Parts: sequence; structure tokens; C-alpha cells
Amino acid sequence: MRRLRDRLAGALLSALALTLTATGCAGSSDASSDASSDASSGAGSGAAAPSAAEPVANRVEPLGRRPEPRLPVTVRSADGERVTVDRAERIVPLSGSLSEIVFTLGLGDRVVARDVTATFEQAAKLPVVTRGHDVSAESVLSLRPDLVIAETTTGPEEAVGQIRAAGVPVLFVEAAKGLADVGPRIGAVADALGVPAAGKELTRRSEQRIEAVRKGVPHGKEPRVAFLYLRGSASVYLIGGEDSGAGSLIEAAGAVDAGAASGLGKDFTAITSEALAEAAPDAILVMSKGLASVGGVDGLVRIPGVAQTPAGMDRRIVSVEDGVLLNYGPRTDQVLKSVVAQLYGEAGAK
Repeated sequence: MRRLRDRLAGALLSALALTLTATGCAGSSDASSDASSDASSGAGSGAAAPSAAEPVANRVEPLGRRPEPRLPVTVRSADGERVTVDRAERIVPLSGSLSEIVFTLGLGDRVVARDVTATFEQAAKLPVVTRGHDVSAESVLSLRPDLVIAETTTGPEEAVGQIRAAGVPVLFVEAAKGLADVGPRIGAVADALGVPAAGKELTRRSEQRIEAVRKGVPHGKEPRVAFLYLRGSASVYLIGGEDSGAGSLIEAAGAVDAGAASGLGKDFTAITSEALAEAAPDAILVMSKGLASVGGVDGLVRIPGVAQTPAGMDRRIVSVEDGVLLNYGPRTDQVLKSVVAQLYGEAGAK
């Protein structure tokens, strides 16, 4: 999610004026609407839509045995620095995905703060120290952390520099780009926490579960799926291209990334009737709060051009919770299973 927000930051600025002209005001719902209302207006509300899958579990599943960190360790941070971790009693992960990894490794009781995107149940009551690309160095340091774990896109740089200047080790982990990043990110976090064996175990479990879902994907259908980023309250409607971050997930679901296949080389492009006609998606992938922000499926098909696509005509919408859709963490198998089930109905849910 952090990487997605950073890619969107530039796209939003350049696309907002075009979006307002090209699409009008399609939605009026608040983008922070409840996931429960998202479900009621989600993929299953259209008559022709496949059966909606169960939502991704709001809890992470820790490994069976709680590992004991063996410290100190010195590891290479993704920003090129060598980081020595002497203690890991008070950990601050600065993204929802990184929090998910720490908790799933079995060390969640050592986490003392969270990013706003760490919405799963075990982390929900922790204090929030980051909101989007806005780390509060003062809030982080007030919690006396032994280790801060950040994405390579975490910022601002001044805040991260302030944390390091205070003597707190900061480990940067490469931002997730796709399914291939699940294992390396788990490994990087586990090595820094002194639990490399647990990292290997969790990587193995995660990759096996992803592969099990992939084996159940129906063959030969290859629907075209467009990833749309929607924020109706700001009249922002974007279609993902080659580097949106959704491509590998769509492909793992046995589908074609319609935006990339239609030649959209940018991360995100403002939605126009022409762009949608060229993409010609059979299904549309959205984040659940984004869908709610435009008024659910009914509001989505009112965005100019959507109703004329095969996806719009069939009301074939795939909706996954914002906090996990592009996390590429230990719950990725559940995300993929939800996408597959919504794309293909009962045939893909097995």
C-alpha cells in the first residue's frame, strides 16, 4: 500500500484536472466508508457477477512456534547501509505489510506502534505513528524503539534521518512490486530480527499457499482485468498500467492485465472512455473503500466509459480490502483466493 500511494502521488497531481473534466463527479460517498458497507455494494450486487468470495481474514496467522531472536545481528539495509540490531524488544514497522510480517513471524508482542494501513485485528489498538508518506519522528522516538523497519519508499527523508540520528537502527526493506517479493521481504525482516529459520519457514508456508491457490485457477479463460484506483470524494478515477503493482496478482489469477495489455506504460492514467474502450476489461479490480467511495457498483458503472465495457455491462467487479490488496505479505494467498473466487465464481473458489 505504501508503494502504491507513492506511485499515485505524482499521478494524482497530473491526472486530477483531466479526471474532473473527463469523468465528472461520479461518486459522493466518503472514501473511509466501512468495509461492511463495501461488501453490500461489492462484486456480488450485479445480477451477472460471479459469487463474491469471503473477505480476507482480518487476523494474521502466526507460525506455530514462537521464535526467540538471536541477537546481535548485522544486516544489509535496502538503502545500502549496514544495520546492527542489538535488541528487538520494541519494534516499530512503518507499513501495514511490514507489521503483518513481524506479527506472522510470532513477534507481534514486541511491536509498539503501527502505520495507519496496519488494520488487522492484532495490531488495531497500537498507536499510529505514520499516515501515508508522513512519518512522525517525534512520535516514533517517544516510544523508545530498539528497531524501526521501513519501506524504501518511507518518508519524509528528514524524519527517517532524525530517527537514525537519535541512535535507533533503521532497516529499509525493498518495497513490494509483486508476488515474487513475498519471500525476500519476509527474509529481510526475519534476518534483522534474528529469526532467520522462522523467516524461511514463513516464506515456505506463504509460497506453498499461494501455489495451492494458483493450481485451482480455471485454465483457458484468461479474462481481461483492469485495476482501477477510485476516490470518489476527490473525483479521482485512475486505471492502472504496467507498473501499477497489480499485474502479477492479476496474472496469478489466470487473467490478463487489461491496462498494461492496452499499452498503458505509466503507473496510472486518468480514466477516459477511450482508455476503457482500448482496455476492454471483462472484469474490474478495485479496493473496497474505493468502490464504496463512488457509491458501490451502481456508482462505478456511472463513470463515463465503464458501462460500455464488458465488465460494466456484466457488472463484474472484484473488490478486495484496501489494506491487503497489494501488500504482498503473508496473507497474499487469501487475497489471490478472493480474487479468483470473485472472477470465476464457485469454480474458482475451491
